[in-house]
Amino acid sequence: MMLISLTSAKISMLRTKRRARAANKSKPREPVPSNRKPQMEDIARLAGVSVSTVSRALNRSSLVNDETRTRITELARTLNYSINVGASNLRLQRNQTVAVVVPYDARTRQHISDPFFLSILGSVADALTDRGYDMLLSRVDAERLDLAAQLEASGRAIGVILIGQWHHHDQLNELAARRVPIVVWGARLPQQIYCTIGSDNVAGGTLATEHLISTGRRNIAFLGDLEMPEVGHRHEGYLRALKQHGISFESRLVRPTAIAEGSARRGVEELIEEKVAFDAIFASSDLIAMRAVRTLRDHGLLVPSDVGVVGYDDIELAQYFHPSLTTIRQPIVAGGEAMVDALLAMIEGQHPSPLILPTELIVRESSAPRPRAP
Repeated sequence: MMLISLTSAKISMLRTKRRARAANKSKPREPVPSNRKPQMEDIARLAGVSVSTVSRALNRSSLVNDETRTRITELARTLNYSINVGASNLRLQRNQTVAVVVPYDARTRQHISDPFFLSILGSVADALTDRGYDMLLSRVDAERLDLAAQLEASGRAIGVILIGQWHHHDQLNELAARRVPIVVWGARLPQQIYCTIGSDNVAGGTLATEHLISTGRRNIAFLGDLEMPEVGHRHEGYLRALKQHGISFESRLVRPTAIAEGSARRGVEELIEEKVAFDAIFASSDLIAMRAVRTLRDHGLLVPSDVGVVGYDDIELAQYFHPSLTTIRQPIVAGGEAMVDALLAMIEGQHPSPLILPTELIVRESSAPRPRAP
């Protein structure tokens, strides 16, 4: 009898709870005040479920049945509610953000609006988005690349992609030795322990110089900053092509030229003022090539009839420049994807090797063969 009495009491309690829940559901739901953003608690109240159920539903947890998930999702959409991804990542100890850093070098003063930087940044952003990651864009002093490592150490990012190797090889080796997950767009160098992704700059320099030689030019000037590893490799390709075609190297044809405004003009004007014979220019970037063309024009020299010009990068503007610019195309899209894949592999504990991607000669008007003398 005692057992029957206890069972009856339990049944009575269950009935009372059911009636309470039914009464609660029948109460009119108070609308969300229009003067504040909707919270997860508001959705829970309107849906008649717990906050944890709303959280699971919006995160597509299998613990919530399809009907409830659909109802909660529709309510969230109606209220224009969106999940705070940053707070969610913090709560779940999960981060999907990659820091993309463009160092600022006071000596070269290359601005982040440089067309090549914008192109490579766009390809990295697309690759990250395709793989479900966010991008945190940052700029740090090139002399303090350890500041880039702090983005990962502080938890703001899971790793770093550095656009530009500059002349800070030793700093980058130090970061790699500290096991900072970092991938660099740049040239592969001796005693390198960090991972680089870049184009074949030696081959690119060879292609550009051989093309100018094939158009009948023999006195080819080189404009670029040889202290930059990638430019140094392009110069190596330039020297290789001259040697292969039996053309003597003339040191006066090589002019140290930074990306900074005025540097290309100064290099071309020095060639003219010093009466150095030249019939072509291989510029280490498209911007330097375009500034060189303008300087030549200001001094009464025509491109390509007097001087042939080849640039490097194949930025978007190169095909619309006048004359349209012959250049070496860097694999921007493939480079962005390779950097992202290498960094994600590194984060997973793998050890990706440096990768050198092929370059391509794009022939346009600026390097057309010189007209033959009558």
